[in-house]
Amino acid sequence: MIRAQNLSFAYAEAEALKGVSFSVAQGDCLALLGANGSGKSTLLALLAGLFPPTQGEIRIGEAQAPGLGRQLRRATGLLLQEADLQILGATVREDLELSLRNSRIKDQGPARELAARFRLTDSWDKPVQQLSGGQKRKLCLAAVLLQQPEVLLFDEPFSGLDYPAAREFRAILQDNRRQGITQIVALHDLEPLLGVMDSCLVLDRGRVALQGRLEEVRGELEDFGIRKPGSGWTE
Repeated sequence: MIRAQNLSFAYAEAEALKGVSFSVAQGDCLALLGANGSGKSTLLALLAGLFPPTQGEIRIGEAQAPGLGRQLRRATGLLLQEADLQILGATVREDLELSLRNSRIKDQGPARELAARFRLTDSWDKPVQQLSGGQKRKLCLAAVLLQQPEVLLFDEPFSGLDYPAAREFRAILQDNRRQGITQIVALHDLEPLLGVMDSCLVLDRGRVALQGRLEEVRGELEDFGIRKPGSGWTE
């Protein structure tokens, strides 16, 4: 489903990614890990087709970059860390209706269904500024799903969520996985993805430092500033 080969990208003269290669099978969930500045958000932006790689190639189904950036954007749905940057409508209803206008869906049924799935029905006409952080994140995901992407990309989806909201969002990721949706989730702490993810990719200063299943990379995570799941905190 996803294949990245020798990806590199530079902002002006600063290299953000250097020779990144990996693949994700259809329906799998990849945990994208790394310290701040490691290149996680840049990699998600390239996968979403927001800009082409300086070098290398991305393939997602029939879409690829460089060359077919528009198809790549249609194939992926990116959820930003800051939900307020992604919400366009004044209310839940308006935001989902705006998303519908840009989708291939011709009726409002799926929007209502997603609102019900994410427990946003009671907030249908509520101003978005009155939504909680978790509700805003769910609204963004509902809007993205209306575009019917093949791949979902998440940039720190658990950031700022309290425990109940984090559990609810984890359940949504599990449900997406059961539906066969391919997902890449960038995050700092692996705990929320235990039992959901299939493999890990660790970036360090723009390069692939580790990749594989959790049991294969677990012993080296702390070498790259990532807390091992279940290890607790030490002085």
